[in-house]
Amino acid sequence: MSKFSVRKNIAKAKTISTDIYRSAEAYEQFKEKIFASSWQFIGDTDLVKEKGSCQPFTLLSGYLNEPLLLTKDEQGKIHCLSNVCTHRGNLLISEPCKTANLRCKYHGRIFHLDGKFKSMPEFKEVENFPTEDDNLHELPLFQWDKLLFTSLNKEYKPEVFFKDMMKRVSFLPLDEFNFRPDLSKEYFISANWALYCENYLEGFHIPFVHSGLNAAIDFSDYTTELFFPFSSVQIGISKTGESYFDLPSSSPEYGKKVAAYYFWVFPNMMFNFYPWGLSVNLVQPLAVNKTKVSFLTYIWKEELRAAGAGGDLDKVEREDEEIVQQVQKGIHSRFYKQGRYSVTREKGTHHFHQLLAQFIGKK
Repeated sequence: MSKFSVRKNIAKAKTISTDIYRSAEAYEQFKEKIFASSWQFIGDTDLVKEKGSCQPFTLLSGYLNEPLLLTKDEQGKIHCLSNVCTHRGNLLISEPCKTANLRCKYHGRIFHLDGKFKSMPEFKEVENFPTEDDNLHELPLFQWDKLLFTSLNKEYKPEVFFKDMMKRVSFLPLDEFNFRPDLSKEYFISANWALYCENYLEGFHIPFVHSGLNAAIDFSDYTTELFFPFSSVQIGISKTGESYFDLPSSSPEYGKKVAAYYFWVFPNMMFNFYPWGLSVNLVQPLAVNKTKVSFLTYIWKEELRAAGAGGDLDKVEREDEEIVQQVQKGIHSRFYKQGRYSVTREKGTHHFHQLLAQFIGKK
């Protein structure tokens, strides 16, 4: 796909071409240029609580499809490894388990829990063996309290993605946030992943699409702050004076009744902090016009869960889903190619579009 650009001056800029949401070529280019280069959410340290724990997973199943493995070795260190045997490419671990070593069930190759090659039957005659290539590939692993992230390469340091969010909510005890599978959900949307992200990145639509949310937060005091280069935050203030954070004096929002922090991390992660806890939203491309959105719920204060801006996330998601799917249909019109940005309300979307242009232009 040919390169495109988005003007830095939002008052003069036009949105990206609708080709981005319809192009199979762009969909494939984003796979390597954006998703393989960025950091992705894995889960949390509870996945491998004990020494010897192994947790297999597929990174962005349906798109990147990379088979990976979390392990905790005997020293208590967590590793993120390739889950593919270096002999013939067999998947090593298929189910969560506890083990002293990783043993391939195809030909018996054994690895330590840090991925280092240990032994292999019938290989005495093989010359120049073993080498570094016989170890399992170890991926970079970033840990924010109990939350874990990885990247398929080391192009970007994790700090440039997460440091601003981490600083802003450093007053929250994330170690007390507990994942609740029973409250977590997956949604399948007939729209391009980028359309879903840009909808999230502006609160402009709240009064028109989310009546319940609009009743809980003060739209006139709704702000967006850009963290360059790869993240941003939207801050919702409680309209009712109920269900808001008890902020420390060190917080930039001290004295305000913040009902929600909506953090976005490029390209596809949302971290929505509410007084009751955290909703991690992962936007996962499945096709040019098909997206899976996972809502992963971490509870801190159960008694606050039904109140305020985070009280009915399913309703808000269904409303977003409906409007984004309508846009996906609309961008196929021969009469619409590009739009303009609201300077006050669409800074986040403009920032996202600039990043898309930057990454698609990489060699």
